[in-house]
Amino acid sequence: MHHGVRAGALHMKTDWRQIVTAGDELAVDAPLTDKSSIICRTGMLMLASGTGAWRVRDTMNRVAAVLGVTVHVDLSLLSFECTCIEGGHCFNEVVSLPTTGVNTHRIWMMESFLKEIETYGRRFTVHEYHEMLKTVESSKPDYAPWQQGLAAACACGAFVFLLGGGPIEMACAFAGAGVGNFARSHILKQGLGQFSALTFGVALACISYLLALLGLGQVIPGAMSHQEGYIGAMLFVIPGFPLITAGLDIAKLDMRSGIERLSYAVSIIVMATLVGWMVAECVGLAPDDFAPLGLSPLALTLLRILMSFVGVFGFSVMFNSPVKMAAAAGLIGAVSNTLRLTLVDAPTMLPFLGLSVGMPPEAAAFIGALVSGLLASLAEIKLTYPRIALTVPSIVIMVPGLYLYRSMYYMCTFDTVNMLGWFVRAVLIVAFLPVGLGVARTLTDPRWRHTS
Repeated sequence: MHHGVRAGALHMKTDWRQIVTAGDELAVDAPLTDKSSIICRTGMLMLASGTGAWRVRDTMNRVAAVLGVTVHVDLSLLSFECTCIEGGHCFNEVVSLPTTGVNTHRIWMMESFLKEIETYGRRFTVHEYHEMLKTVESSKPDYAPWQQGLAAACACGAFVFLLGGGPIEMACAFAGAGVGNFARSHILKQGLGQFSALTFGVALACISYLLALLGLGQVIPGAMSHQEGYIGAMLFVIPGFPLITAGLDIAKLDMRSGIERLSYAVSIIVMATLVGWMVAECVGLAPDDFAPLGLSPLALTLLRILMSFVGVFGFSVMFNSPVKMAAAAGLIGAVSNTLRLTLVDAPTMLPFLGLSVGMPPEAAAFIGALVSGLLASLAEIKLTYPRIALTVPSIVIMVPGLYLYRSMYYMCTFDTVNMLGWFVRAVLIVAFLPVGLGVARTLTDPRWRHTS
């Protein structure tokens, strides 16, 4: 048996043209090393797009099946080791990425590539494979930093309303999140580290919220009493994709990838909440409950539908979803998130059911995620959009960023009882979101349902 190894170090960029030995030969007849380059480049683009480990492995397996190769893949958050086997030959390859992120448009492009390969792949040469993959790899982001900032502003303004905030909190969160995410996107575009960009973006978002509030205080009496909404200004950094995909990876026993994604998501949450706490301490702010809006059940439900759509649409744009894909996710989120909130408020929102208490937020989160997954499976059939590009944005708005912030705030002030209460509730809600998606996926996707 022949065994070869090809690996990169220090995240050096691979020039795929230099490692291809039979570019003009049909890929199915090419040497194992060339087939491995196609399979690994496919996996690299999927992993770099932020999708879960199961989807990366499944895509690599399906391409390998077309090329007549058996593959074994060991995945993590930023790298994978792939062993390709054909006949009596074995070739091992290691691929690593310098950073991680989310790009739902690229996930969609890769799924289109996969469909074409499974239909016509045996007719393509090695060079033609790499040209198609190069088209995906060289695709530019759909939105400029200012558009990313506007999307975050809309999403966080809507998020604040869904948390119970009013027009003043929404307007200030709009300003804070817009400025913060614009700065963060611009810094990332310059190639700087994620945590540097996150720290600066969150700090700037919180400060911008306070400046906007001071400005409104000059023209609106009592505006300075609406300080609690500043938490919403930094919710654009919620790591929804890694949180949800971590749960899905663990559900498929991809423990290494799932634990690394979860650690990455927790790191972002801890960093963001610590920065938010430091800003709050410097200016003398403390988390407080929003004042009641006094809306009728009908008006509240209609506004929740609208704001859920706006919030999910904004998060989808931040994930680089095309406008139509973002709108589809927004419609799904408008239904599932409004249902979730209505179930929690059942005594006041659904008085005809005669309920004395609402559903626990954790159970409502499970039902909301389940509905999102079922609706996304229907939309995937009709619209051909990747399921994960519809489900994750639609439930990111259900992630309890407010609870996570409050638990960190009370930990920093050594209020252990309040810290544990908010933290446990946040963890339970976050845990039930991927469970709901996993159940929906099990019910509707045979490839996911079975162990292969």
